[in-house]
Amino acid sequence: MDAKERILKSMNHEEPDRVPSFEIAIDNLKVYEHYGLKYGYQGSGDLLSKTYDLVKGDTALLKKFVDKSSKVADTLTPGIELFLKAGIDLFSLYLTNYPVEYTREGVIDDVGRVMHFKKNPADNMDIYYYMRGYFENFEDYESFPKPDPDDPKRESVYKAGKLIEEKYKGKIYAMPSFCGLLESSWQCFGLQQFSRMLARPKIIKKIFDERGKFQVELIKRLIDWGEDGLVLLGDDYGFKNGLLMAPRNYHKFVFPWVKRMCETAHKGGLKFFLHSCGDITTIFEDIINCGVDAIHPIEPTTANPEFNIFKLHEKYGDQIAFVGNVSPQDLADQPPEVIKNYVKELIDKLAPGGGFILSSGHSINPAVKLENFLVMHETLKKYGRYPIQVI
Repeated sequence: MDAKERILKSMNHEEPDRVPSFEIAIDNLKVYEHYGLKYGYQGSGDLLSKTYDLVKGDTALLKKFVDKSSKVADTLTPGIELFLKAGIDLFSLYLTNYPVEYTREGVIDDVGRVMHFKKNPADNMDIYYYMRGYFENFEDYESFPKPDPDDPKRESVYKAGKLIEEKYKGKIYAMPSFCGLLESSWQCFGLQQFSRMLARPKIIKKIFDERGKFQVELIKRLIDWGEDGLVLLGDDYGFKNGLLMAPRNYHKFVFPWVKRMCETAHKGGLKFFLHSCGDITTIFEDIINCGVDAIHPIEPTTANPEFNIFKLHEKYGDQIAFVGNVSPQDLADQPPEVIKNYVKELIDKLAPGGGFILSSGHSINPAVKLENFLVMHETLKKYGRYPIQVI
């Protein structure tokens, strides 16, 4: 059974040959070095600043130089090879948030986010980091070029990912992924300015409608390109203590578009996979009702004890697949035995009958201990075969 078959079978609440695995990102030098690979962003910050100085701050020339010198396959290969060597089935292939302008510190991307390369103090690793919104007001947003689903780079990235996937003969599945509807709507302004703008519902609706239409159209392009697996929307709806907006605003601005994305995906034969951090208990049933097929990561460190993957699975396990949720904090702080026991519990309670994919409770960040990352996947290999028998 190849990776895509394994994932789709699990999402259909059927038992594949083994429990699939996923990470939304691995940003950890120790993990890359363990497998003899170079982290994709490493050195990017220094190279960008040196090139900026070389072209004397000419940002148009800088963009031309960077775009010409970067090859799509070269940027994708290290991450896919790492997932392959670690035995992870599912890889996010991002088709949005591409740079439209380069600065000395980073980029401005196609939804209006200012992103910088930052050095992790512990190991000097380059982290691609959200700094702030590029827009100060709605007029700035209106004058900025809107993301185009027909930007040829999106198809180029998609096809490059599929060629790499084909090269490895189905051992890994490159899932087309978008950065979110809500996130792209608030991050381009910053949360404080966006919160003030919520008092102007006509303007906010226009922003959400433009973002939503773009993502629906991109799903249609995927279907035209031949995609027949699944699509990920990465869109945080909460934080550790609750939702980012009042529930009525999700119903007014967000869920109509999520439902339309799901309907478009399903009509084209695709599954729809949602990543959302934070405590989303109060809108969990709404997410299911939109048609979402799988949810990641059921963040295990929220303040709400009811937002618990085992409790949610008991209530909704026949309606949605669960992807998660080994705590990154535990992966950084706890001994390997704690990780092993929690992975065993996840497999034992969630995997029988399908509908479960193992992942961290967000991503593999720089603080995660290598030994804990390894024991998570060793435990999956040992106990994740069907029929499930965790002793």
